Amino acid sequence: MTGESANIRFFICSHLNQKQVFQITTCRNCRSARPNIGKKLSVFKWRQTVIPNSSRSKVLFGYPLSIFFIVVNEFCERFSYYGMRAVLVLYFKYFLRWDDDLATSIYHVFVALCYLTPILGAIVADSWLGKFKTIIYLSIVYAIGQVTMAVSAIHDITDTDRDGTPNNMTVHVVLSMLGLLLIALGTGGIKPCVAAFGGDQFSDHQEKQRRTFFSVFYLCINGGSLLSTIITPILRGSYAQDIKHDCKSNTRRIVTPVVLVFIAGNGMYYKAEPQGNIMLDVCKCIGFAIKNRYKHRSSQYPKRQHWMDWAEDKYAKLLIAQIKMVLRVLFLYIPLPMFWTLFDQKGSRWTLQATNLNGNFGLLVIQPDQMQTVNPILILTLVPVMDSIIYPLIRKCGANFTPLKRMAVGMMMAAIAFVCAAVVQIEIDKTLPTFPSASQSQLKLLNMESNPVTVQLPGLDPLLLPAAQTNDLISKPQEGNNEIRFINGLSTTINVSAPAADFGVIESFYYSNYSKIKTGKTIFTIRSGSQSCEYSRDFGFGSSYTFFIPSTFVFGPNCQESVTVAEDIKPNSVHMALQIPQYFFITVGEVMFSVTGLEFSYSQAPSNMKAVLQAGWLLTVAVGNFIVLIVAELAKLPKQWAEYILFASLLVVVCVIFSIMAHFYTYIDPAEIEAQFNKKVDEVEEEEDDKSELQKLEMAKKGSIKSHEDEDDADKRTKM
Repeated sequence: MTGESANIRFFICSHLNQKQVFQITTCRNCRSARPNIGKKLSVFKWRQTVIPNSSRSKVLFGYPLSIFFIVVNEFCERFSYYGMRAVLVLYFKYFLRWDDDLATSIYHVFVALCYLTPILGAIVADSWLGKFKTIIYLSIVYAIGQVTMAVSAIHDITDTDRDGTPNNMTVHVVLSMLGLLLIALGTGGIKPCVAAFGGDQFSDHQEKQRRTFFSVFYLCINGGSLLSTIITPILRGSYAQDIKHDCKSNTRRIVTPVVLVFIAGNGMYYKAEPQGNIMLDVCKCIGFAIKNRYKHRSSQYPKRQHWMDWAEDKYAKLLIAQIKMVLRVLFLYIPLPMFWTLFDQKGSRWTLQATNLNGNFGLLVIQPDQMQTVNPILILTLVPVMDSIIYPLIRKCGANFTPLKRMAVGMMMAAIAFVCAAVVQIEIDKTLPTFPSASQSQLKLLNMESNPVTVQLPGLDPLLLPAAQTNDLISKPQEGNNEIRFINGLSTTINVSAPAADFGVIESFYYSNYSKIKTGKTIFTIRSGSQSCEYSRDFGFGSSYTFFIPSTFVFGPNCQESVTVAEDIKPNSVHMALQIPQYFFITVGEVMFSVTGLEFSYSQAPSNMKAVLQAGWLLTVAVGNFIVLIVAELAKLPKQWAEYILFASLLVVVCVIFSIMAHFYTYIDPAEIEAQFNKKVDEVEEEEDDKSELQKLEMAKKGSIKSHEDEDDADKRTKM
């Protein structure tokens, strides 16, 4: 096949990524069209492509207009993903009614799948559909998954008796799991395609703009994460008040732009055709080396310097050398999943921890899942600070702060973050009430009189029960809510209501069910017949109160003073600001570990195997999330702070192992190694060309001599 642009044929080497204009010849080794560079011939296959024309997309401020659609698309996609993920563990716990361990486990399985599917997406894009079609098709799958998740949260689809509680939770669980599977396939599948597709839009003379694009691209990821973790919990609050309307409309607002914005720039995109997947070539080469080594395991066969050298019978030496470079880096990846084991718990365990904290910051009240915004805020701040100030200062001090050393320090920062989380958890445990265990029972006593009552229980000392006191909750209110109920001590029925709750009609000498009240000031309206009055109170986080309306209660402007308040469970007293240090250390660890790790992987990867190492890097994230499940299930620690210390200790041990491995690692320049192989190949081919030319000259001479001899013989025959 041939590709033409401006009547000039272009070729690009599939191994060296060189881009030049060449004259077409035929390679005697690979039997395919290939460029002719003087006398030098390459034994590698060359695939033909059309270098994008600089006029293929309009230019705005020096950038192809098409990349603005890509950037907006990425912002919308990250907003959708991180917004859903921010409230996911709370959805598991408070809607599906799963316990903390199960909610955490399913959360990390979902995150792991999101980092496994990029491998599938890369293969589909490179060898079949191409990047553009892969993004379009999987974005549609992604949107369907988000809608399915939204539908799974609607009570009314199974709430047949309309009491506000689903009657068939299995339907909701199945729908939510199907939605998460589709989301994992969608977001993971397009992850390796979007950034590369954006880079394809730039011409060779736009190298500076291309570098800026990737910086802006990373900024959009964190910007989408920041806004979604702020806004989505607010939408979650409105969703709780109007489940049927907000659940559907909010989902449409989030997922629709992801597909429509990207499709809007269809006519401006440069779309490279799929050219085959180097990942498959690498896997085939490694598989052949292992198979060939197994066949020749007998001592009669000479040993090879490296086990990959057994692939030389079928594959080029340069490809084998490139795979060796990749394997050296992948070996260093082995300890890395432990970092992600700790890092991704900020969306599960740390969010659950925040539900037992006081989020009142004065003018600002923070919801538990909104604390995750601290991470993207710090990311946007620390990345330029580290690159512009910290690292240059370290270099000026003469310290050789290599990328692998940075990654090791980042792992230690993550371990320190979990020690901070353990300290916060210890403080929380001090404030939690003591509830009966599974082997114990709780006796509920209620004094509805206006005077104290002494109660004598068998085997116990006399108990003085104050007036209007009770306690029958067996767990602390979650999500920072407050559990409120009223007891009617009047001889007539009353009705109690509030903007966020309706306690209904309360019979004489009876009590209402508990209702959830948000933090802040709430005004209750108490009615009895034609009489009414208002009672107000400020609430904190996670408390429980019983309001007793005594028989002496009088309706009027002073009824506020007549209500007796019993504090069943104290509000959260540990402030949410104590989580800031652990978020700071985990973010510093992320900057030093993740950003540096990507840079290291890129610099140590061969020119045509950057995607292979990218897939390997994403795989460490997936494995790290599976480790959370394994450790949590095997440890079964009764205290949460002890689990935090366990994870921190494991990461310290892994960090020591990684530091030892990094000490023996030798940094390389893949481009230089590839150039050396190319030089050797060219020298061999030049010798072959010279020999071929000599053979042609000798044959020509022989032919000339033979023709002269034939002429002499003819003359002799004529004379005779």
